[in-house]
Amino acid sequence: MTDTDKVSTGSYAFLGFLTLLNVMNFVDRQLLASFANFIVPDLGLSNTEFGLLTGLVFLFFYSAAGLFMGALADTVNRTRLIAAGLATWSLLTALSGAARGFMSLAIPRMFIGVGESIMTPTSMSLLADRFPSHRLGFASGVYYMGVPIGVGCSLLVVGYLGPAIGWRNCFYLLGALGLVFALIMLFMRETPRRHLEGQTAETPRPTFRELMAVLIIALKESPALLMTIGGGVAFHFILGAATFDQLWYVEERGFERAEIAQITGWIGIVGGMMGNLFGGLGGDWFLRKTGVGRPMFLFWIMLILAPINIAYRLVEPDTIWFWIGVFTGFFQLGCFYGPTFSTVQELVPPQIRATVVALYILLLNMVGVAIGVSAAGIYVDWLITQGNEQPYTIALLWFTVISFLAIPLFFFAGRRYDQDREALFAKMAAAE
Repeated sequence: MTDTDKVSTGSYAFLGFLTLLNVMNFVDRQLLASFANFIVPDLGLSNTEFGLLTGLVFLFFYSAAGLFMGALADTVNRTRLIAAGLATWSLLTALSGAARGFMSLAIPRMFIGVGESIMTPTSMSLLADRFPSHRLGFASGVYYMGVPIGVGCSLLVVGYLGPAIGWRNCFYLLGALGLVFALIMLFMRETPRRHLEGQTAETPRPTFRELMAVLIIALKESPALLMTIGGGVAFHFILGAATFDQLWYVEERGFERAEIAQITGWIGIVGGMMGNLFGGLGGDWFLRKTGVGRPMFLFWIMLILAPINIAYRLVEPDTIWFWIGVFTGFFQLGCFYGPTFSTVQELVPPQIRATVVALYILLLNMVGVAIGVSAAGIYVDWLITQGNEQPYTIALLWFTVISFLAIPLFFFAGRRYDQDREALFAKMAAAE
């Protein structure tokens, strides 16, 4: 192992802190959906309005700002940038707790998206400069434990704190906690950028236009990159529609709202963490042993779990397959992030890593999640007007099937990965 392959104790500690911030990020983002059974009746929201609040209202600003923030992260001090984003979304989360209707909740949700858009592109760029390529899947997997842990913790907040202090006070408390972490992040040192080592301080930083030009070329020259991104978008259709899961549990599966939040919260944390470790470490192992890209690893996971994901929506809640389905959903979500985010970074030049992550997040959210949650809300309301007795079940089942489009895309991305990666190395060597 060379010196450049060694990972310091400080880098692992920094990874842990970024993961904690990502937990905060996803608790904040998911809290509205987790409190669905409290907020929807309290504010008198329709399924369409709720879908917009958790979908387009938030995701348009989150995704549009994210591309700019990713390019910004490739040029400015990244730790301070994260601190600014964390402070912004925390203040607006607290403001959300004072909402009295659709519009007073929609306005802060819009700008919360701007603050949160900073977190992941900047963090992934920092991790790529602290961890060697063969450990990047592990680092990405650990960082993305923030997704299932954050989602799970948001449900535990609903299940335990919601009945005790109310949903509004939970939003106030989360906002205050975020400000404390923002202050800590403000005083952390920037990580040296590996691709700038040996360059002088006078070396000009790339402009936004130059970064976009390099990104466009990378997308044109790497089919594996395009198919990995496409597979991620398809997978996110069901993640968007699953925003209605808590309403589905209560309205059509007969659970009490606080009880099911507690149960799914604990399952989400355990299943998601297991999935993140399996996806991160397993994806690295799969690439090392087979030489086939990590998307192929996701192909096999999705193919094997597909029958369970369908059965879960159809069986009764008192059967073992229902609870296996709940666990599988969180486990599969955890498996996704490490392999795909490490793949998209490995298939582009280092100077646009944060930018390509930002583009990927934009597409995941604006195409995958936004269409999933918004279309599902409209579809559920339409099914209700048609007198359908299980509108949530039907909508969630259809979006599960649509998400299976990711399976062939991950297959072909994995087959193509090595060829595109070698072409990138050859081009970078020629440029030097």
